[in-house]
Amino acid sequence: MATLKDIANEAGVSLATVSRVLNDDPTLNVKEETKHRILEIAEKLEYKTSSARRNQSGTVSLQHILAIYSYQQELEINDPYYLAIRHGIETQCEKLGIELTNCYLNNALPEVKKAVGVLIVGKPSTARREAALQLSENICFIDFHEPGGKFDSVDIDLVRISKEIVDFFIENGATRISYIGGEDEPGKADIRESVFTEYGRLKGVVSEKDIWRGDFSSASGYQLAKKMLARGDCPNALFVASDSIAIGVLRAIHEHGLAIPQDISLISINDIPTARFTFPPLSTVRIHSELMGSQGVNLVVERARDSRTLPLHVFVPSELKLRGTTR
Repeated sequence: MATLKDIANEAGVSLATVSRVLNDDPTLNVKEETKHRILEIAEKLEYKTSSARRNQSGTVSLQHILAIYSYQQELEINDPYYLAIRHGIETQCEKLGIELTNCYLNNALPEVKKAVGVLIVGKPSTARREAALQLSENICFIDFHEPGGKFDSVDIDLVRISKEIVDFFIENGATRISYIGGEDEPGKADIRESVFTEYGRLKGVVSEKDIWRGDFSSASGYQLAKKMLARGDCPNALFVASDSIAIGVLRAIHEHGLAIPQDISLISINDIPTARFTFPPLSTVRIHSELMGSQGVNLVVERARDSRTLPLHVFVPSELKLRGTTR
């Protein structure tokens, strides 16, 4: 069965572009020849959406999952990490024959009958969380967890990852490490920043003046790095919260005339496909975000099937991929 990834690989475009073309997104700005190529490949591979398969078979799945995303869909364009989570959810639902409804931030929750469960991607607002509970008590968080909470979750161990990055820099001679990141809630540090700051201070390599926070975009990374470099007192190592931010940071460092990794080394998180093709290629922590999505579906289905009452909290493994931005 063909997937969106199969089409993207053959067409030489991103998953986001394929998804938006096949969903006839009117806001997509892409060449007509690219659209035509994607549609031709989809037809050749006999790709069908889950709704098309249901219409073709004349049956409707007896199971239904609602996926609630705690962000607007545009974020998937700027950061493929989130697109991969959705792709994992959709692929696993298709594999298991489960009907799926996606709902993004600022969209009203749909009426979903006979929902086997609800997936919540990212940290939800209190109102969103309560609304989800009205639909189902079988809830699984993805890319977020509550220590000791009663709901299932699939997440990454950002505490361990942040400490490992600090330790790696210290082992390789760094004496001063800076941080450039984003925020999920206005004015509040996320777990990466909090752990980095506390652990880095304990190790004597981090100070408050070296913490920079914006949003999770390349544009934000570029602007924050420019401000950092303009001070003329640069750290010799840099922890960047995501690859998307790091792409902007790399540009600012190049424009400032510094050499990477000789003058400043850099590690980010996610290992998006673009990370291997930056200059130099990004050293980054690979997060299996597609697996996070598929395992969230599995937990919801298993809990409903087995009437499990105890919550399960799953940490998906990560891997440090050393490339050209570290020595």
